[in-house]
Amino acid sequence: MAGSQKLPPAVEGSRNLPPDVASRLRALAHDLSNSIETIMQACYLLGQAKLAGNGAKWVELADNAAQDAARINRSIREILRSQK
Repeated sequence: MAGSQKLPPAVEGSRNLPPDVASRLRALAHDLSNSIETIMQACYLLGQAKLAGNGAKWVELADNAAQDAARINRSIREILRSQK
C-alpha cells in the first residue's frame, strides 16, 4: 500500500511471520491459484455446454465458490506481499 495509508490490522500483524514461513505460504498460495484457475476454466467450459436442470445450477455453484476462493487467495497473497 502506498503513501500514508494505514495497513489493515491483519496486514500489520502479518509482519511477524518468520521469513521461511512467509516463503512457504507464498508458494502454497501460488499453487492454490493454479488449482483455482483450473476449476474456473472447467466451470467456464461446462457453462458453455448448456447443461440443463440441476447440472447448470451445480456449475454455477462451483463457479461461485471458485470465484470466492480466488478472491480469498488474492487477499492472502496481498498480506504476504506486505512482508518485509
